[in-house]
Amino acid sequence: MNLLRAASSVSLLTLVSRITGLVRDQLIAAQFGAGALTDAFNVAFRLPNLLRRLFAEGAFSQAFVPFLGATRARDGDDATQHLIDAVATVLLWVLLATCVLGVAAAPVLVWLLAAGLQEFELGVLMARWMFPYIGCMSLVALSAGILNTWKRFAVPALTPVLLNLSLIAAAWIGAPLFQSWGLRPILALAAGVMLGGVLQLAVQVPALARIGRLPRLGLGPAAIRRAWAHPGVHQILRLMAPALLGVSVAQLSLLINTQIASQLGVGAVSWLFYADRLMEFPTGLLGVALGSVLLPQLALAKGSADTARYSELLDWGLRLVLLLALPCAVALVVFPAPLIAVLFHHGAFSAGDVAQTAQALRGYGCGLLGIVAIKVLAPAFYAQQDIRTPVRIAVGVLIATQMMNLLFVPWLGTAGLALSIGLGGLANAALLLRGLLRQGSYRPQPGWVAFALRVLCACAVLTALLMVAERGVDWIALGAHWTRRAGYMALLLLAAGLAYLGTLRLCGVRLQHFMRRA
Repeated sequence: MNLLRAASSVSLLTLVSRITGLVRDQLIAAQFGAGALTDAFNVAFRLPNLLRRLFAEGAFSQAFVPFLGATRARDGDDATQHLIDAVATVLLWVLLATCVLGVAAAPVLVWLLAAGLQEFELGVLMARWMFPYIGCMSLVALSAGILNTWKRFAVPALTPVLLNLSLIAAAWIGAPLFQSWGLRPILALAAGVMLGGVLQLAVQVPALARIGRLPRLGLGPAAIRRAWAHPGVHQILRLMAPALLGVSVAQLSLLINTQIASQLGVGAVSWLFYADRLMEFPTGLLGVALGSVLLPQLALAKGSADTARYSELLDWGLRLVLLLALPCAVALVVFPAPLIAVLFHHGAFSAGDVAQTAQALRGYGCGLLGIVAIKVLAPAFYAQQDIRTPVRIAVGVLIATQMMNLLFVPWLGTAGLALSIGLGGLANAALLLRGLLRQGSYRPQPGWVAFALRVLCACAVLTALLMVAERGVDWIALGAHWTRRAGYMALLLLAAGLAYLGTLRLCGVRLQHFMRRA
């Protein structure tokens, strides 16, 4: 299997997801702006997302995927199926209990996340509507781990599109409909989240059936006891414990930042949310795609004791991170206001909202390279079933991030929160890289210095072009001419991309250099 082709396929499918996500956010911004209502929705939606990152894409995936790959390589497909059945049964019942408790405890959870929320009761109501989403997404994460281990990357990469389409329908059709029923229109977004979660779970069933790995769920007490007694379940739980601490550290940082943003005034939570959404565009395209492809491959290389292959995979991933993430970081730092203006400056989203969101986006851009690199470096530890090292690093970075908040937030406001996260991402990536180098797991291939200089040269050309474009066009004044503004942006981004790639080619960098066979 060609790794570059697999990563490119996942990136392309993730691009579809990110584009529909941007359309979703554009409709929500135009419909509701960046005010008390969107603050309430974003806080309520953050609760199931926070738990999803803790228990689904976070600790569970980090423990389950390497263990699943190692079990398949060591014991074969039949033993792997028994493991899948046991894990799915235990996970189902844990999720049911979690959802019931979450709905009951919604007021406390919203207060912990954003005590300064103006529309607090509305936030609690939407949190209750959306909390079962965590159950759907945890089972989707189980399915994604299985499909990725069997090298079926398409369905996991495309699944988020269904949530985006559901929210687009909710903002476009549902909000007016809810208003006609005498309900607050923004409640349609909460209903859209739940519909999206159900649809995402539903598409996993035929995908798993095609590879013959559909979990057999135990519903009776005896089946639950058998599932709990499976040794693989306890091994995964042991692996999850440090992983849960590590992901909890990252989510605790997000919780603290949301709490601080809720105290900065109406709109601050939404400014941070929209900047985060745009920052996640390259993070998803590059980091998630590389991480999804590399983690099973790294686990297989480690399980086969192929240390040379393991190191080569890491080197390949890190070079792609530098090649593709650095120009994205340049764009977010140099060109944030035009990007925000073209995407969100419509309807209720004001010019002031553009300025505030752009400052937050610039803060994220300062650390984008590190945030994407973590998606490659952390799986290198998970593939070794070493989750403690990333946890220790994450704890130190959390403390450093909050110390930076004390310095930056009084000075920069919402942008200070984003800058702290960005710089924390750089520190996290640097410490992970140092750990891999010290243990000898990663040995950089020759030619790194020359390669980095070529990428920096191409980024310098890109920076000059974007700075000229940022000063040469009044992007806010073009707000009444959306098609013209979007056309200018499309032409500019095409020219910027060609300039970057052309400079790389003149410097001797070819994509063929990144072709690797798995």
